[in-house]
Amino acid sequence: MAPAAPPAAEMANLSVSTAPKGTAKRDALCAAEVEVQAMWEREKAFESNPCYDDDGSKKEKFIVTFPYPYSNGHLHLGHAFSLTKAVFRAQFERNRGKNSLFPFAFHCTGMPIQAAANKLKSEIEQYGVPPKFPEEDPEVRAQMEAELAAAAKAKAEKDAVKAGGKAKGGKTKLIQKTGTGIVRQWNILKRMVPEEEIPKFADPIYWLMHFPPIGVDHMKRFGSGVDWRRAFITTSVNGYYDAFIRWQFNVLKQKGKVLFGKRNNVYSLVDGQVCADHDRSEGEGVGPQEYVLIKLKVLAPDHGQERHGKMEKMLKRVEDEGKKGVYLVPATLRPETMYGQTNCFVLPTGEYGAYYIDATDEVFIMSARSARGLSCQAYDAANDVYFTKEFGKIECLETFTGDELLGLPLKAPNATYEKVYTLPLLTISMGKGTGVVTSVPSDAPDDYVALQALKDKPDFAAKYDITPDMVEPFEVVPIISIEGYGDASAVYMCEKLKITSFNDKSKLAQAKDETYLKGFTIGVMTYGPHAGKKVSEAKQLIRDEMIAAGQAHLYFEPESKVVSRTNDECVVASTDQWYLAYGEDSWCSAVKKHVLDGETFNAFHESTLEKYDQSLNWLKEWACTRQFGLGTNLPWDKEWVIESLSDSTIYMSYYTIAHYLQGENNLNGDESLSPENIKVADLTDDVFNFIYRKGFSLPSNSAIPSETLEKMRAEFRYWYPMDLRVSGKDLIPNHLTMALYNHAAIWEDEPELWPRGYYTNGFVMVDAEKMSKSKGNFLTLLETINLYSADATRFACADAGDSLDDANFERATANAAIVSLSNESAWIKENLIDADKATMRSGDDLNFMDKVFQNETNRLVKATEESFEGMMYKEGLNKGWFEMMIARNEYRAWCQDSGIAMHEGVVRHWVESLAIIICPICPHWSETLWKDLGKEGLAVRAPWPTVDEEDKLLSRQAKFLRDALKNFRNSAGKAKKGWKEATILVADDYPQWKVDALLWMQSQYDVASGSFPATFMKDLKTWSATNVTDKKQVKFVMQFVSFMKKEVEDCGETGMDTKCPFDQLGILSESIAYIKSQLNLEDANIVQMEGCDLAVPDKVAQNVTPGKPTLWMR
Repeated sequence: MAPAAPPAAEMANLSVSTAPKGTAKRDALCAAEVEVQAMWEREKAFESNPCYDDDGSKKEKFIVTFPYPYSNGHLHLGHAFSLTKAVFRAQFERNRGKNSLFPFAFHCTGMPIQAAANKLKSEIEQYGVPPKFPEEDPEVRAQMEAELAAAAKAKAEKDAVKAGGKAKGGKTKLIQKTGTGIVRQWNILKRMVPEEEIPKFADPIYWLMHFPPIGVDHMKRFGSGVDWRRAFITTSVNGYYDAFIRWQFNVLKQKGKVLFGKRNNVYSLVDGQVCADHDRSEGEGVGPQEYVLIKLKVLAPDHGQERHGKMEKMLKRVEDEGKKGVYLVPATLRPETMYGQTNCFVLPTGEYGAYYIDATDEVFIMSARSARGLSCQAYDAANDVYFTKEFGKIECLETFTGDELLGLPLKAPNATYEKVYTLPLLTISMGKGTGVVTSVPSDAPDDYVALQALKDKPDFAAKYDITPDMVEPFEVVPIISIEGYGDASAVYMCEKLKITSFNDKSKLAQAKDETYLKGFTIGVMTYGPHAGKKVSEAKQLIRDEMIAAGQAHLYFEPESKVVSRTNDECVVASTDQWYLAYGEDSWCSAVKKHVLDGETFNAFHESTLEKYDQSLNWLKEWACTRQFGLGTNLPWDKEWVIESLSDSTIYMSYYTIAHYLQGENNLNGDESLSPENIKVADLTDDVFNFIYRKGFSLPSNSAIPSETLEKMRAEFRYWYPMDLRVSGKDLIPNHLTMALYNHAAIWEDEPELWPRGYYTNGFVMVDAEKMSKSKGNFLTLLETINLYSADATRFACADAGDSLDDANFERATANAAIVSLSNESAWIKENLIDADKATMRSGDDLNFMDKVFQNETNRLVKATEESFEGMMYKEGLNKGWFEMMIARNEYRAWCQDSGIAMHEGVVRHWVESLAIIICPICPHWSETLWKDLGKEGLAVRAPWPTVDEEDKLLSRQAKFLRDALKNFRNSAGKAKKGWKEATILVADDYPQWKVDALLWMQSQYDVASGSFPATFMKDLKTWSATNVTDKKQVKFVMQFVSFMKKEVEDCGETGMDTKCPFDQLGILSESIAYIKSQLNLEDANIVQMEGCDLAVPDKVAQNVTPGKPTLWMR
């Protein structure tokens, strides 16, 4: 039974006490940690090898892994927070007696290191060593600031014009905490390494030699509990890992999982290759979005407007050169709605170009941004024909402002009107689509509102030289019928929501979402050759027909903005590409079956499981190679390098043999340091197949001894499957899902080897703010350890939170942990370790509070174990530390106030239990205490405390005393001045109406399931209505039964006893000295209400019930 909530003040003192002004306590913790870590090193505390019982069966194991961090800098608090979830669990399982393994490695594959090295090299070539950057000159800096400020102001004014409002002052972020707003790679490195060493980082390989070993040191200082024999770095620099990845891809290719062809992927023109998630500084998780370019042919201008002069020249030039026409090309997601076109929109202030399309011999009017993207895409992929002759380059014949395009007559394909016009729309974003928007007011609320505004506001139309004949004749064309919305859903929604202006942005967004969703799911075509078909069926047919007729083309762009680490805004490009066939039906189905089965996979949260389901539905063909960058070359096509998300999917299995190949202090795989003298060249596919896959025989011609190969095979089989992988939630849609796919492919016929569980957490904030250098709350791992100690940092990480929501690392909590850990060490040392045994009681004779304290310790040991098992470390910390402190404080106060010495055996039970249950979170503190207690072995290897089951009746008795004291304190606080006589009134019997209610509860309780029926409260109303004669009493019956139901849920069926199941008088009598001291009473007596001859006022007497004594002051 859980104790009553502790007094608020006491809990506050436990959790947020301030740190000492000096640093002596922190420094003492840090010094002890260094000593403990040296001892762990000597004892090889975290080196885990296969263990077998006497009968040959393997000892229960537990392997937990964590995504290897990218090695382009120091580990920071964000790494540490997620990391602790794995570290805590590995140690918890070790203390539970399992053979626990936590390996670690460092990721170096991909573009980030290469890009940073290239940038540094360019800076050195341009500005020297040390570089003299232009912004360091005050005059140049002032000029740069002025230019940036002017650019910011101009952008603000331009954005305001687009939005139809007034410009706000533009602000520049030139001056940053770093001293300049221009990000220089030299300055970034200057914060991490000695300046004289920086030039070496122009070589990307140097990064691999420098940062991973530092990562190891920082992890050791954190007490991470890693088996460092198994550590490594990725890329071809490490020949062993390189061979492993080559084997993996050969297997994938043999199984038909790696294919080749043209695919549309997010692409960086600056880098000259596909830009995957890990290659991006912005836009992680963003994929290609398919649009349909609709070709609206520009007709000869027919209103004699001067602004059309450029277009008239363009049309003549196109005609003279024999080209096939000029087209405005809006990008749409809804080609099926083109029958309803009434006009075309452009942004009056937008900048457009006339671009020559080689593949069709036509000219497209579109934004420069979209033209850049189109130049990278295939017009006819099957025949390797692109829109332009040269990939990534497109010829601009002329430029136009949006105003110069307004009022142009157009021929719109599939439209019912022979001719439509270009009209202004002020809400167009030039950063999405082509900057041109075709208008279908029947089914697009934005289009309807914009067209109506031009019709209803002649002054607005005249401002842009739009004449009445360009808008008035064009009425809404019904093309799709939606049940409940009619045949013009946009009109219906605008009238329903009372939308009258395109400034009603939130309402327009609601209307758009609803009409688009309903149109696709239940809409039926009412116009055109596909009338009568559902929109969902007709959409693809109409798209294909328009493309076949030359009226439209496919066009792709990223779903939202993507920026590479080389600061290039990415496009979507159709490129020859090796890709992994994620999403293939049988492959996807196998993974889904595994993940969605609670017997084979644990996602810990239902919401997380939904995210995996969504990711499996979303993740499709994935470009798995690049043409440069660090990594492993594709074994059968060495022009390609395997990208960073694709060489990190089954490396968890490499941990199981890495210590045979590389060993400790050999991150980069130096062959001369191989523990088994294994050469990289000897790691053939046959060797890896034998080690990792079922049904492959021992290679007959291998230079590696067969005994060694057998050991590696056995070790893999011992540790796999991976029991748990811990990660941030951002890796669910890519790495974590890909790892599931790859395990399912490599071990296709052994699903028992696929991952057993993934735990994901949110990001971490510092003091409720996003971690940021500009806010001064960005903390590296080592900085945090030096500020607070490793254990206090781990303590604050545990307290930060466990859900998918963002957690909060509070520096006040870390400071408070320093105090709390230090004070508890001192108290234990003073009262148990160094204390004279004669000052404490011993023996088997335990008083009431001895038993309570022992029982509470047992309860909290079990509760902490349950919390840790569920990866609920904040809750586990609350049980295993804060509530343990409260239990000890209560016991100590009771003994002191009662004038009774504490019991040595009971206190020791609490101390030894505390040392181990807090060990997963604060192992250095536990190890130091374990040693001080004179215990054998290491705390990190000590077994989880074996404790008796909680005595729920005893817990109820403890709660009785705790609640009684709380109520007494309230009564004493209300006593009038001069009242000194105090009597504690106790009752053993309930009044009859309560007895009746308890007997009814007993009749409803199912002993087997330990629960009441689901209809309990409803049944109570029925019972009360027929069995409680005084209708005024019904309310009190309902309240009483509701309260007692909670009691039963806590302590079992004894909560329904019609008499108090324990000796209240005995408990209060034994605790009377404690009660008097706590209430500051000179004297108090205890009286049984039954047979009491005192004249107790009715108002007081009616409050006295079994289990609820009352303090009567007078």
